[in-house]
Amino acid sequence: FDLTLSLRETSEGLTGTFEYATDLFEEATIARLTASFLILLEAIVKAPATPLQQLPLLDQQQRTQLLHDWNQTAEPVPTVSLTQLFEQQVQRSPTAIALLWQEQEQQGSVPHAVQQLDYACLERRANQLAHYLRSLGVGPDVTVGLCLERGADLVVAVLAILKAGGAYLPLDPAYPAERLAYMLNDAMTPVLLSHSSLEERLPSHWAHLVCLDADAAQIASYPVTPPSVRVLPGHLAYLIYTSGSTGRPKGVQMSQGAVCNHMLWMQSRFPLAAGDVVLQKTSLSFDASVWELFAPLLAGASLALAKPGGQQDPAYLAQACASFGVTTLQLVPSVLPHFLDYCEGGAGASLRDLFCGGEALSTALRDRVRSRLGCRLHNLYGPTEACIEAVVHSVTPAEHKEQAEGLVPIGRPIWNSRAYVLDGRLQPVPVGVAGELYLAGAGLARAYVQAAGMTASRFVADPYGVAGSRMYRTGDLVRWNNAGTLVYLGRVDQQVKLRGLRIEPGEIEAVLLEQPGVAQAVVAVWTGSGSGDAGADARLVAYLVGPGAAQAEGLRTALSQRLPEYMVPACFVTLDALPLNANGKLDRAALPAPDFRDSVQAFMPATNPV
Repeated sequence: FDLTLSLRETSEGLTGTFEYATDLFEEATIARLTASFLILLEAIVKAPATPLQQLPLLDQQQRTQLLHDWNQTAEPVPTVSLTQLFEQQVQRSPTAIALLWQEQEQQGSVPHAVQQLDYACLERRANQLAHYLRSLGVGPDVTVGLCLERGADLVVAVLAILKAGGAYLPLDPAYPAERLAYMLNDAMTPVLLSHSSLEERLPSHWAHLVCLDADAAQIASYPVTPPSVRVLPGHLAYLIYTSGSTGRPKGVQMSQGAVCNHMLWMQSRFPLAAGDVVLQKTSLSFDASVWELFAPLLAGASLALAKPGGQQDPAYLAQACASFGVTTLQLVPSVLPHFLDYCEGGAGASLRDLFCGGEALSTALRDRVRSRLGCRLHNLYGPTEACIEAVVHSVTPAEHKEQAEGLVPIGRPIWNSRAYVLDGRLQPVPVGVAGELYLAGAGLARAYVQAAGMTASRFVADPYGVAGSRMYRTGDLVRWNNAGTLVYLGRVDQQVKLRGLRIEPGEIEAVLLEQPGVAQAVVAVWTGSGSGDAGADARLVAYLVGPGAAQAEGLRTALSQRLPEYMVPACFVTLDALPLNANGKLDRAALPAPDFRDSVQAFMPATNPV
């Protein structure tokens, strides 16, 4: 057997021996198992009437290690705002290049020469727009909508909103109008920044619309000096909407203090300097964009702006890295293999640091990065509710020999953050045992917008912190390894990550059930071998029951009017009934394989002569 416990009775009591398969278990694991078993037995003898689930598996020393020793992350952080940090950098390097980008031809096929903007000019433009926003009533905790394609104006607008004391709400122009309308109304956004070319994509709204191109002359009449606004750490920096299991996206409110803590930690852990170039390619609708945007601008480095939509094209990303001389790049693991395919001929030669996040990172992909690029590799983990990243792991050369297969660890908590691996009673589990990850500390979001019940269910009292502190229930299963590093194992619920994008299948199912003739709906990720963790070729599949289930094209159109493109299933499968297990619950393992050849694909016209 893989694991055997042999017990024999002696005059001194019971004597036991564990015998185990060394291919499966490390000696340290069995030693911990033995210690926990003894703790359990001693507790039973001392208090035999205690309910089983209340008996301990850890002694005080082990609890201290798990709850406190591995959470020693306290660091002093100055009371500053993001814009103060940026303005300090402007003073240090006013003529340094802040932004790099390539203007595109009308059809998006031929890029012009690289354009650039220095720190002083970026500061002046942001200050003028900030004064204009102040005249419209923007101040602390006022949310400003931001519906712009990636470009210099987008960066100016983000800085200006923060300089005015407000918080920015990203509104992706590619999102359906109905979703944009919901976000604007839910956030009660009084001001909306956009371009005149995007006006037709905007839903009807009551916000004051500012078109940065059409209103450029008026904005330019305002002062170029920073407005006088007192921004406190508790004031909002941004509001980002994530997929919600109730059928509607939920807005996550993040404070200035949380973002500053993260950015100062990042500059300490992964310092940038003049000459460094960071590629900004993540949509502002996802919080990974926050560090891409601010890390270089707070350190005197250059921010290279990928073309709109460029994040979906690995070939372009490789070309952009070469054109801009990118030294720091972030990619989700499912995109990384395709990116590496285009890194021949020195396309990734300038890369020094590659960050992965949003999905589990395999050791096989880790090794491929090392052999192809040779740059430093870092694995990041963090939900939107915990300010970008909560834990991080930097891969070391020794790992390539020690870990032959499996997943790369997600790491340890960042500055002023804590990570707990707890069971259903919020008690710590032993090293090596799976539990749910709870995050606490400076990075937690303030709340969900207009969702007090949901906030209370996900942000709960922290029994291991100071009085009044909170912790966030992530829904992720993890374990501590022997080195005191967290390893990701999967989800507690049905939430999935598809190419790094967080999706609640329940939100898609709720929209499907609103369609005529759809009686039942289940949305799952198909990976080629069945529903499971999303990989590079994973796709969303909708399984439907009812007379309206066969209208795939109509359902796709209806979903496209409510949901972002990445949340529209690639295939719709009609069933007579959903498969159930012996308990009468949905048997996801029995869902049939979809036939993607039969899925209706909308016609996509050519975008250029090639």
